[in-house]
Amino acid sequence: MSEHGDRLTRPRATADIELRHLTRAFGEIRAVDDISFTVGAGRLTGFVGGNGAGKTTTMRMVMGVLSPSGGEVLWDGRPITALDRRQFGYMPEERGLYPKQAVLDQLVYLGRLRGLSASAAKASVTTHLERLGLAERAKDHVEKLSLGNQQRVQIIAALMGRPRALVLDEPFSGLDPAAVDNMADLLREHTARGVPVLFSSHQLDLVERLCERLVVLAKGRVVASGSPDELRATSISRHRLVLSVDAGWVRGVGGVHAVDVEGHTALLEIVEHGAERALLEEALRRGEVHEFSPQRPTLAQIYREVTA
Repeated sequence: MSEHGDRLTRPRATADIELRHLTRAFGEIRAVDDISFTVGAGRLTGFVGGNGAGKTTTMRMVMGVLSPSGGEVLWDGRPITALDRRQFGYMPEERGLYPKQAVLDQLVYLGRLRGLSASAAKASVTTHLERLGLAERAKDHVEKLSLGNQQRVQIIAALMGRPRALVLDEPFSGLDPAAVDNMADLLREHTARGVPVLFSSHQLDLVERLCERLVVLAKGRVVASGSPDELRATSISRHRLVLSVDAGWVRGVGGVHAVDVEGHTALLEIVEHGAERALLEEALRRGEVHEFSPQRPTLAQIYREVTA
């Protein structure tokens, strides 16, 4: 059956991936230490953390590449099986392309390994090559492609065949802005049909723009998780103050931490409830207040706070 035919007959992928108390030790080192979170059906979940935080190890356990030292991975509320994982799209940290094989032939071969017929695999590959701007390179050997284009080929290998879940390790690495937008559109199409998507990235601005849920890992443990708005709600309150006089005096106000002061402008953290009233009273005594506004924290700011 063609991939188009599959769209009419295959059920929507509406299951969650759930990690419960997942742990992985390498000798005395706990690379992943008792983590629990859910990758919801139809949601983009961003997985962020520094190098060595445990993201790749976690993804390998989800995909069965590594066995956990403790805990479990559930799919649709039950222990995940090898058959379940065969229906997942996976993009590992180590790219696994054959450098001397043509792009189209290689991807069709990988599609056949995923259980697609030759015609369905070719149709899916051709569509994805067009979507990611590689149609003209279909007959080129992988080794002739730039690293960014090799990344696109690896992405196609994970996305084809209508996977029921996606686990992607740094899928946006090395992509130009146009390819990032195309990739984001493809992921949204998968979530629209109920696919849970877990992807890691060091590009915090991109994660913030795309994801409905974030999981922040540090030293093998989950240190924050939730929607962007939920994480912002727990972040330290910051305000921008613009005065008609020099703002250096704010450094001495109790209950207020001056993050940055430059001329008439200050970026402040309100660390004690009600301190802003005393701050404004003092500001008005000294001159005019042109602006006192809350500042929306970025994911980068939140990340620094929770991993400090």
